[in-house]
Amino acid sequence: MRRRVRRELETALSAARGAEPVAARAEPAPALDFVSAREVEEAHRAGVRRIEVSARGVVTPLARDAAASHRIEIAVRAAAERHVEALPEQQLQVRKIAVAADHGGYALKERVVRRLEALGFEVEDLGTKSAEAVDYPEFAYQVAKKVASGSCQRGIVVDGIGIASAIVANKVAGIRATPCQSLSEAKSSRDHNDANVLTLGGRLLGEGLALEMVELWLSTPFGGGRHARRVEQIAEIDRREGRK
Repeated sequence: MRRRVRRELETALSAARGAEPVAARAEPAPALDFVSAREVEEAHRAGVRRIEVSARGVVTPLARDAAASHRIEIAVRAAAERHVEALPEQQLQVRKIAVAADHGGYALKERVVRRLEALGFEVEDLGTKSAEAVDYPEFAYQVAKKVASGSCQRGIVVDGIGIASAIVANKVAGIRATPCQSLSEAKSSRDHNDANVLTLGGRLLGEGLALEMVELWLSTPFGGGRHARRVEQIAEIDRREGRK
């Protein structure tokens, strides 16, 4: 993104000086696969007025808000004609999300719940209900069971670091829980791994980044194709171990 912003800014400055635009001498930069508020703010600082997104790219709601505020156009590049595999049947619209936390993640969990409700999701808040010390395993297990049973399409668990809850959730057959600390991890966990439980570290992540990760994770579809074969191999391990 930084190279793209610099290129567009250099092009604008070259045009203003009457020089040959840099972009005319180089191939167009590729469209972005996902755009967060961070990319929009960077574009705004560089004076870029248009951000191009790939046909299957993801733009988070916070990014759209920021773009509207700065009057930056977000343009989706048309896809080239090609065969696209149908997504698996499990790729359904997410309606209900199970959320839980221990004391280390309580404060961030409360913000996540409010944000999800504001976005129109039905949220099942499984606790904890205060910052009083509790043990994380039961909370992560409750979320994992809700997702595995199908009563909730996705789950989010927040503890101090995010790793412990992922360990617990992955003990439940059919769960693919991933701890994430960045937007790229959140996107990849959905696109490549079809992750159905996201775990976050309340003591590691700032609120803004955490909420944007949640939105990106929920809005990114599973890529299917070669990734579907590998996810099926994970399910086969569950069956081989007698877990499902």
